[in-house]
Amino acid sequence: MRSTASALILLSIILCAGAPTATAQSTFSPEEKERLAASVREEFAHAWTGYKKYAWGHDALRPISKTGFNWYSAPLLMAQIDALDTMILMGFKAEADSTREYILTHLSFDHDMYVKAFEINIRLLGGLLSSYQLTGDERFLKLARDLGDRLIPIFQSPTGLPYVEVNLRTGAVRGTKTNPAEIGTYLIEFGTLTRLTGEAKYYNYAKYALLNLYERRSDIGLYGDGIDCVSGEWTGTTSHISACIDSYFEYLVKGALMFEDTDCLAIWREAQAALKTYVADSTASGLWYGRVDMNTGKRTATIAGALDAFYPAVLVLAGDSKQAAALQESFFTMWKRHGLEPAEFDYTTMKAVKPGYYLNPEIMESAFYLYRATGDQRYLAMGKVFLDSLEAYCRTDGGYAELKNVVTKEKMDRMETYFLAETLKYLYLLFAPENTVNLDGLFFNTEAHPLRKTW
Repeated sequence: MRSTASALILLSIILCAGAPTATAQSTFSPEEKERLAASVREEFAHAWTGYKKYAWGHDALRPISKTGFNWYSAPLLMAQIDALDTMILMGFKAEADSTREYILTHLSFDHDMYVKAFEINIRLLGGLLSSYQLTGDERFLKLARDLGDRLIPIFQSPTGLPYVEVNLRTGAVRGTKTNPAEIGTYLIEFGTLTRLTGEAKYYNYAKYALLNLYERRSDIGLYGDGIDCVSGEWTGTTSHISACIDSYFEYLVKGALMFEDTDCLAIWREAQAALKTYVADSTASGLWYGRVDMNTGKRTATIAGALDAFYPAVLVLAGDSKQAAALQESFFTMWKRHGLEPAEFDYTTMKAVKPGYYLNPEIMESAFYLYRATGDQRYLAMGKVFLDSLEAYCRTDGGYAELKNVVTKEKMDRMETYFLAETLKYLYLLFAPENTVNLDGLFFNTEAHPLRKTW
């Protein structure tokens, strides 16, 4: 981990200060923004009330059958931890206080069960660290340290690339088929744990994995979407910015900014150049990032989707607001096509090829960062469209439901906890007064848990 002021300057300069080409659809007065923020807050309360009433003590809610479910054989309080910092930011003090005490008196990681380390890291470790910083309650840091220690065995592979699953009690590991996103999405949480505890081991394990992944990039600087952590051989050679690769790029930028890590900066700059050269696709329908072969750069599919919509936010943080704005317009086109964004979308035929919608937050996240960077009310107008669509198509008596199909609007009986952690948080922050959260030195992990650079 190295420090240099020039690294931060290179990342933070806005390369294009001009506003997006699209103009705002309407003017939002302070009163209208306040009303919209209050509306998001009410929808959070509705979703949280559904969880409390029908799924309390479980990891998540099935909003149609009005039942709860757990990810594993024992609950890990996913919903409570994912929702807590959102409650704090929204000002639900009494609810946050009671949820906090429930977590601290009921949560234990001493279970003889395998868990997916990536998900546990971004949801639970990130959430515990954020809750510690927001409340100052040392019990959160103690739990975070315990969890971090239980996750460390995943990094002890022949390549340094993490295994997929770990037994929380025994430390046994399994699952060798992994991907860049799961490999590269530990640095923010483990780095924060290092900074807050003074123990270098956490950062070092995560950074070593990231560097070993970098060494396996293709000759043209691209990454595939599958790799074996024991052999180090690629098992998937399609390159893109979507699931299985996405948050690797996110954590390169955030790692450079949070920890002044010049390795992350250099790796990001190389990756961004390769993505612009081979993956970016300017078409009649707008700017997209499709899918290509990692070794040749040859385009293999004209597919984008809901998860890809995180990338404008990353570009804003990296200083490229012009590219971010153009890409956000394409994703907004995708959203408007069916009234919600599909999981996968062919941008040449303009059709949903995987039509599910899983209450994803990524497009809201990008609207939030673009609005903060440019002040253009176009992004407030987008946010209102997102909120209206969610209320119209996903709201149920018991909470919010994912959709099987954005064309037919058929619902599924599931509400992912990231809806509480991310989707509603980014929508709320888009409309709320800017002093609700000061972005100077604050970074959201990929589950939208805010972590502040206090060091």
